[in-house]
Amino acid sequence: MAQAHIHKARFAPGTVVRHRRFGYRGLIFDVDAMYSQSPEWYDIMASSHPPKDRPWYHVLVDGETHTTYVAEDNLEVCTQTEEFEHPLLRQLFTAQAGGDFASRHVVN
Repeated sequence: MAQAHIHKARFAPGTVVRHRRFGYRGLIFDVDAMYSQSPEWYDIMASSHPPKDRPWYHVLVDGETHTTYVAEDNLEVCTQTEEFEHPLLRQLFTAQAGGDFASRHVVN
């Protein structure tokens, strides 16, 4: 039986990212080694059909109250890390010097 290749995640919890397609800033709070939502969610929400066998990220959206689930292919590092606003921010992270964020606990 062939074993699936696991791709190493490019981003870790606490990384500020920007969505390549939609432009919003986000903060990663959890990482899945591969897609873990339902096939129905993928069909409805993942309109660009990114690979399911690569890392997917749970992301706090800056200035909003919701979170998103995003394929690695749709994210890039964002150098603008200051003044991040989300209601779950203080529950999930502690602010560090230089605008970095340290996870309060391992979610996954």
